[in-house]
Amino acid sequence: MKMHHIILISFFIMGAIAGKYSKEINEQKASEGNSQVEFRIAKLNQVWEKAIRMQLAPVRLSELHSDLKIQEKDELQWKKLKGEGLDEDGEREAKLRRNFNIILAKYGMDGKKDTRTLDSNRLKDHDVKEGDTFDDPRLDKLWNKAKTSGKFSEEELQSLQREFLHHKDKINEYNIVMDTVSRTEEIHKNVITPLEGEGKEYVLHQKHSDLKQRMRNLNQGFERLRKITHEGYSADSEFKEPRVIELWEMAKRSNLTEDELSSLKEELGHFETKVEKHQHYQEQLELSHQKLKHVEALGDKEHIMRNKEKYNTLAEKARDMGYKMKKHLQDLMNKISRNGLQHNEL
Repeated sequence: MKMHHIILISFFIMGAIAGKYSKEINEQKASEGNSQVEFRIAKLNQVWEKAIRMQLAPVRLSELHSDLKIQEKDELQWKKLKGEGLDEDGEREAKLRRNFNIILAKYGMDGKKDTRTLDSNRLKDHDVKEGDTFDDPRLDKLWNKAKTSGKFSEEELQSLQREFLHHKDKINEYNIVMDTVSRTEEIHKNVITPLEGEGKEYVLHQKHSDLKQRMRNLNQGFERLRKITHEGYSADSEFKEPRVIELWEMAKRSNLTEDELSSLKEELGHFETKVEKHQHYQEQLELSHQKLKHVEALGDKEHIMRNKEKYNTLAEKARDMGYKMKKHLQDLMNKISRNGLQHNEL
């Protein structure tokens, strides 16, 4: 009988060790020098490998990498919290799952033929072209009015176009989130789990709150574009980058104190520099990719090797810069929305 107990205990210990090992295996693989493992979480690696097989454009691939790094950071944080017995209602877990689904939809990996994916490969400072449209009648009408008003210099018109393009991206983001919520509700309707009912209702309510907030931001963003189109840029415009402008407008509407606003304004200046630096790397990456394709067509192996090294270095820098920028954006959003509603922006 004693021996029987010892064997059982041994099996139990071995099982616990095996379970712990399988749980940590992704994190261990990443540190073993295996260059194939990009992320510490298996499903994120699968998405990354699929993106490479799909041959996503370089800038888009770089953007995806940054989004996956943010998702990885949030998931590892959540695992730690869960281990400490927090997130009992599953709210954070549900938000993580939703953000993951949004990433899949954003890059056309959710198995749908998606016409709403964000055109992240579009370089934001291209020249204003005749016939540029924003796939939204209200934006197109406003843009045509701005172009023909005579109120804007060429430089101001390019800044305004960046704001219009940013607003178009926000509309696409909203549609992706709405689609994700709709599909979740469809699943929610069809799955009968009474014990989880209240928790699920809460999560759906949270999602609707996020949608309402995004719709408010869209309306306020459009109102700003309408105002600028009619009145022109004011002489004391604080920022140039659309994302930074949007954050500053949100901050001014929030319940931050004067001191907090002043401090945030300074931080937004640093953030704007980061955004500009990231865009510069994206442009360089795109140019490097074009040059590499040209060199590959010529077939000079040494030349190809040199250009490939340069391209890989730029890709690494663009990804790193993208992650730092998106993490900073996340931190700024959390500072502004002090009511605890975190917006994990795309």
